[in-house]
Amino acid sequence: MIVTVTLNAAVDRTLTVPNFQAGHRHRASASLTSAGGKGINVARALKRLDSPVIATGLAGGRTGDRIIDELAAEAILNDFVRISDESRTSTALVDPTAGMLSEVYEWGPAVRQDELETLLDKLHYLSRVATYVVFSGSLPRDVADDFYAEAIRDLSKRGVQCVLDTEGEPLRIGVEAEPFLVSPNQREAESLVGQEFSEDEDFLVALDTIADLGAHNVLITQETSCFGLFREERTLRRFRGSIPRVEPVASVGAGDVLLAGFLAARFNGRPFDEALRQAIGCAAASVVELGPGRFDPREALRLASSVELEELQPISA
Repeated sequence: MIVTVTLNAAVDRTLTVPNFQAGHRHRASASLTSAGGKGINVARALKRLDSPVIATGLAGGRTGDRIIDELAAEAILNDFVRISDESRTSTALVDPTAGMLSEVYEWGPAVRQDELETLLDKLHYLSRVATYVVFSGSLPRDVADDFYAEAIRDLSKRGVQCVLDTEGEPLRIGVEAEPFLVSPNQREAESLVGQEFSEDEDFLVALDTIADLGAHNVLITQETSCFGLFREERTLRRFRGSIPRVEPVASVGAGDVLLAGFLAARFNGRPFDEALRQAIGCAAASVVELGPGRFDPREALRLASSVELEELQPISA
């Protein structure tokens, strides 16, 4: 199965507020509350793609209770480590009239070393049946930046393919642990390689740079496209996949859905290029629904048929 790991799980609340203006009182036209955090969003999307998935991570306090209750209500198999500090909440405010999204995140809980060790023990147990272990999202307080890297090294020795989707120092250190796949968005990739991207050539250079840092495969996501570098036997293949822009309702979690679509396709033995096509179709389908990780698989299949794939040639030295 696929195991997703969310250290900074949350209760996510998404509010729809047309014509939002700062400093004014508003009434939300719609609201949605669910378990959240990037790894949970990936698990939710994998569930919609009928992929076998179990969500794990850290959950604490009454907020942690609600996270687990929400996962159970969605029939998402989960096995979280209970911690003493309170899990966070997060709020996304969507203004459909202006096409604007505002997000507010709490810092998250402080985590003790013994709680982290319990999580690592659980990962050892779950990895016995895991094809992929997906580490997603930020690290809570008091967790060292190299946590993901050390966990990836440990699980890789056990024959597990590890996936990393985070940012900042945890991403930089984690890439050096040689994960099977990293999936930064453009901003995160720019920070990792130390330059901004404006042309396809910049993305190609970034793909190769991140691969040279240690990642076996790389996805760099944009709003309507995705660049990918994939190792097939002893060759490297590079692709750009794009799709006509879909008018969004809310883009929260689109990158998580893209990653889930890619992993689901690979889990089912589909080649990298087909997996990239499915991933982009799933991400596009998710932006027209409220709430992270939610999409209609039939709409994703329809949109995937409109994805344009181009194999890119390496840049000559």
